[in-house]
Amino acid sequence: MIKYKGIIFDLDGTLLDTLTDIADSCNKALEQFGFTGYTLEEYKVKVGSGFKVLIERCVPKETDDTKSLILKAFVEIYSHNYLNKTAPYEGIIEMLDELNSMGVKLAVNSNKRDDYIKPLTSKFFSDIPFVAAYGERKGIEKKPDPTTSNEIIKLMGLAKEEVLYIGDSDTDIKTAINSGVDGVGVEWGFRTPKELRENGAKYIVSKPSEIIEIIKEA
Repeated sequence: MIKYKGIIFDLDGTLLDTLTDIADSCNKALEQFGFTGYTLEEYKVKVGSGFKVLIERCVPKETDDTKSLILKAFVEIYSHNYLNKTAPYEGIIEMLDELNSMGVKLAVNSNKRDDYIKPLTSKFFSDIPFVAAYGERKGIEKKPDPTTSNEIIKLMGLAKEEVLYIGDSDTDIKTAINSGVDGVGVEWGFRTPKELRENGAKYIVSKPSEIIEIIKEA
């Protein structure tokens, strides 16, 4: 018998390595307005809180008008490029397949705009029957606000002690805590194990198969 019967996953940096497509698109948008781009490593600490915050972190001293124009340019570029180099991390497909075969209910909760979520999950995880796959939606606060994760838990029909929240950043671990569920931090994403540990992750995993071990050991 397993303790955790449902898992809510972050998307970027957890299931999918989206960083290169985000970085390439953002750098092109910045260059259009005369700004220097950033490296992949630098983008690791800029992503995770939605597109608007990403641009604010790239040009923090500019006026709101300039930020709005850069954001618009980025969204236009990214909408054509977000499937170019994005791919699941090694071992993710196998992990999801095994969890699904075990009867674990699965879902996605991302701060990426909602209109990107279905194309991404359909392309890479078409065989996985997610209970829900949500991104940033109008009128609903982004993570670490627990509104969306609580909605997903209700859709799963599970008690909070039966659900894990898995992600790669402090935002995800805070979301888990705010939602009243156990949080798992993944080492392969955009942030450091130190950040995950300091923000209260109950578990830290270095490869997807360790998530299966947590489910079985629980």
